[in-house]
Amino acid sequence: MPGWSSPKSALWLAKWQEAIDFLETNHRKPSKFIAEERNMRSWWKHNKKLMNAGELKPERVEMFERLLELGEKYKHVNQYQ
Repeated sequence: MPGWSSPKSALWLAKWQEAIDFLETNHRKPSKFIAEERNMRSWWKHNKKLMNAGELKPERVEMFERLLELGEKYKHVNQYQ
């Protein structure tokens, strides 16, 4: 992929892959209550805010949208409905 050679881009790509793997393994989004998952949740929310503000790099938008779609697939369902 063009433009993915910088260390920051490689780190973003690694965090994105970690989030994808987490969703596919656990069938849920990262929790703010579990310490090991808190950083991933913060990364997710930060990137969502950047995307909504139009500040997320164009090459990352499509990938992050795929992550959001996967997150919707495993959305929490209230068991008391």
